[in-house]
Amino acid sequence: MKAGELRELSGDELVAKRRDLGLELFNVKVKRSTGQLENTALARKLRREIARVESVLREKLGASQ
Repeated sequence: MKAGELRELSGDELVAKRRDLGLELFNVKVKRSTGQLENTALARKLRREIARVESVLREKLGASQ
């Protein structure tokens, strides 16, 4: 999801998305450690997506104050 699309979401939706991405990243790390992960670039993509979500959340928090 692009940053522009994330900016359209509400704060609660962003928090939920961050939680879901965190759980997905955890599962990817477990699969990677057990050798079951085929797409090793997935962890990197998830980390970057989490960073995008957190950046938009910080923008929204700064704008609301």
